Amino acid sequence: MERRSFLKASAALGCAATVTGCKTSSDDVNVIPPKPPVEEQQTWSACLVNCGSNCPVKVFSQDGVITRVEADNETTDEYGVNHQIRACVRGRSLRQRTYAPDRLKTPMKRVGKRGEGKFVPISWDEAASTIASELQRIASEYGNKSILKLYGTGAYYGFSSSSCFNRILNLNGGFLNIYGNYSWAQQNEAASATGFGSTSGSNLLSLKDSDLFIGLGYNPSEMRQSGSGEGYDYLKAIEQNSELEVIMIDPRYTDSMTGKEDTWYPIRPGTDAALAEGIAYEMISSGWVDANSKDFLTKHCVGYDKASLEALKTEFENSGDDSKLEYVPYITPEDNYEDYILGQGKFVNEGPRTPSWAAKICGISEANIKELASKIMNARAPFIITGAGVNRHANGEQAMRSCYMLSFLTGKVGQPGVSNGALPGQRSLSRSGMSGLTNPIKEQISFFTFPDAIERGHEMTARKDGIRNTADLDTPLGNDLKAIFAINSNALVNQHSDSNGAAKILEDDTKCELIVSCDCWMTPSAKFADILLPDTSWLESNDLVNDSYASGIMGYLVAMKAAVDPLWECKSMYDMCALIAEKMGKLEEYTEGKDEAQWLAELYEKTRTNGNNANSIPPLPATYEEAQEQGVFRAFNDTPSIALESYINGTSTLRTPSGKIELFSLSMALKGAQWEFDDKVKGDYISGLPMYQATWEGYDDDETSDEYPFQLVGYHTKGRTHSSYHNVPWIREAVEDAVWMNPKDANAKGFTQGTEVHVWSKRGTIKLPVRITPRVAPGVLALGQGAWYEPDPAGNIGPSGHIVDIGGCINTLTRYQPSPLAKGNPQHTNRVQIAKA
Repeated sequence: MERRSFLKASAALGCAATVTGCKTSSDDVNVIPPKPPVEEQQTWSACLVNCGSNCPVKVFSQDGVITRVEADNETTDEYGVNHQIRACVRGRSLRQRTYAPDRLKTPMKRVGKRGEGKFVPISWDEAASTIASELQRIASEYGNKSILKLYGTGAYYGFSSSSCFNRILNLNGGFLNIYGNYSWAQQNEAASATGFGSTSGSNLLSLKDSDLFIGLGYNPSEMRQSGSGEGYDYLKAIEQNSELEVIMIDPRYTDSMTGKEDTWYPIRPGTDAALAEGIAYEMISSGWVDANSKDFLTKHCVGYDKASLEALKTEFENSGDDSKLEYVPYITPEDNYEDYILGQGKFVNEGPRTPSWAAKICGISEANIKELASKIMNARAPFIITGAGVNRHANGEQAMRSCYMLSFLTGKVGQPGVSNGALPGQRSLSRSGMSGLTNPIKEQISFFTFPDAIERGHEMTARKDGIRNTADLDTPLGNDLKAIFAINSNALVNQHSDSNGAAKILEDDTKCELIVSCDCWMTPSAKFADILLPDTSWLESNDLVNDSYASGIMGYLVAMKAAVDPLWECKSMYDMCALIAEKMGKLEEYTEGKDEAQWLAELYEKTRTNGNNANSIPPLPATYEEAQEQGVFRAFNDTPSIALESYINGTSTLRTPSGKIELFSLSMALKGAQWEFDDKVKGDYISGLPMYQATWEGYDDDETSDEYPFQLVGYHTKGRTHSSYHNVPWIREAVEDAVWMNPKDANAKGFTQGTEVHVWSKRGTIKLPVRITPRVAPGVLALGQGAWYEPDPAGNIGPSGHIVDIGGCINTLTRYQPSPLAKGNPQHTNRVQIAKA
């Protein structure tokens, strides 16, 4: 008997017992007729967590209760024949997550100090009225640029999260925009400056034509582990090419290796650029580039040698085009890549970037660096990928660009089996969405700089802070942040650098006066809200979702159907925003006369009729209800795609100032000259040349190496996507939260397996067990990111002088230091100490 039936029967039996007590004969007792068993129902939903796959799941329910969740087991299991999309352990634990004890069940308002987590329940009417009145007050008193919708990816709904809150904020006069993201901020800027998109590499089907694969910080088996994710495509690609040599370069021996690689080179965190330069030196100094790829570099690239920059400068000077003339003062032929690597010309005093020089920095031997260079030069079709982990370091923009150079030095980009260094191309089916309406505010801040915008937004500029769409470099933003809407976002505190520092800023409610959190669970960030709005979970939602941004080569759509009605007092974002819009006097503009079901029907019809050709969407049923019954619609495209093929083998140009691949970036050179940087921060500058930059708290930062001798690098675990799913005990048991340490280092510290340790930096202290393993390089500690920030309720102080975070959140230790170009997050650059707790 299921829970609801049991409760009904218990209540009835309780009444019967009461009545019986008043009777003189047991014959008069009311008999409850047996209830026939309720048939189990099956619906389709999806795991919309931000791993990039949006895997479909089968949801079984009975009598209004979810009983179990299964992965997709429809269709064939033959890869490439519209195969099954098997959800990983996270998606399969959605029942536990839906019924988690920390589910938000009712609207609440804060009654204690921000961050204490003290709330009292309120009605939806009070919640909507408070938000509407505060929004209107703040916009009137401070201006709409003082309102921010925080970056958040805790749920990738089809039409709800972004659009619904965008609509009410825009109906209130707009809000401050953000650009960038925690995953790819620096690589997006690096790739764009070079001449392509950060995920526009050759797709993994192209590996069939390759003979050498090199992955720098590339780990799809843990990042994209679903049955239709990039990890599955990668596994199948290397299985199907027996001639492929696989070389992985990473500080940690990841699950993308485990015997699938031929060679693992453990590298010191943040030194990938030095390795790339040591390899480049071998390729150039040996004469190989001149003999094999000089024509490619001359025709398709700018900045390899002095002559190419001299020619470009003359072309721009004679163009009469103001957009090109702007760059002329910053085209410096002396700053060419060849001279920099060889240590000649302007760079003679800096010396050549030899393998010997690189080995001292990156920890890979000189002989192995030369061997890597030899393999690249001798490969028929080298496929090189630089993973996103490389970009999440201090000055990750330059690290990414330095690694990209290796592909172009081969002169083979654009050929079958060759990529450009970027993440592999992906397949995604499109679906129509609800408009968020027009935002009249044009200014944008980096997603990462919201703490600065709270403290000094009024003075932030493009020149100092990377503000976009201001009148000029020195026009200030003009507003401090006074309201934050955190929608499915744990980035207020948990996913942001320096969690203790962020918490301290947010605790002061005289600065940011309103924080609204919409979520399903009481996350560490939700504890800092003034108003909490309980969202429906995915298993309670109707929606039409696509396969997101990193589902691999097969695209798909999922027509989700709620397995149960919204639990407790939870509401969908569409409905809760309708309540707020009504209190604002904007209900008709918000709904356009449609309820949620009507919006879904309309958007489904647009998807069905508009997207079938260009996006290869498979034929869809006539109605959304029919689509919900089938659930999943998939389309595998077995055509290899080759990075930059249309540019190199066609007539198109690239979106760089020169229209070519820029080894010397004109846009970066211009910003490096015009922007202001902090000369007290080691490595805080922008160069037009890709180069290894020694940075604060890097391997060669002498200021911190004695007090904090270990480099700490974060990684994505199989048990969480960022911080999502941390509150599922099943997964916490299966995927351990522990800091990885090499046996050599552990022995020197006297640690044994499982020893409770303190790890600390200048920013804070965490407590957790140590995992001793040769799967991490000596001198390096590795910790899975996303554990929930939990300052010790007992107030115990750690070696850093802060309350110990017993949750083990890596961002208790990371530094808030926006990167020079992207103003992005450097959360893999950390110097720490470790000792027994």
